[in-house]
Amino acid sequence: QVQVMESGGGLVQPGGPLRLSCVASGSFFRLGDLGWYRQAPGKERDLVATITSGGSTRYADSSVKGRFTISRDNAKNTAYLQMNNLNPEDTAVYYCGAEVVQLSTVKAFWGQGTLVTVSS
Repeated sequence: QVQVMESGGGLVQPGGPLRLSCVASGSFFRLGDLGWYRQAPGKERDLVATITSGGSTRYADSSVKGRFTISRDNAKNTAYLQMNNLNPEDTAVYYCGAEVVQLSTVKAFWGQGTLVTVSS
């Protein structure tokens, strides 16, 4: 059984920072790509950023480039999303997606999400 859990969400004022964490636990060989996604109220879930097991990053959302930084700690099976200079448009539920390598299979697992609210 594999579990993915996000944490670190909350209420933050515009211009403030927040760091999200995503931990994968359970029985698996290793983690592959990890990604952060977000779903704003009334909108679809969108990819924010991904990071490979080797540390290569990609930011799919141009609005977060220069403000958000994705990173990971392979020893802790954890991914992070450092968010700086937040604005109200960043308000969303943030989800972590993990590519999990198990023996001969690769599967994607999702967390339940963590809510980020940017408001004064």
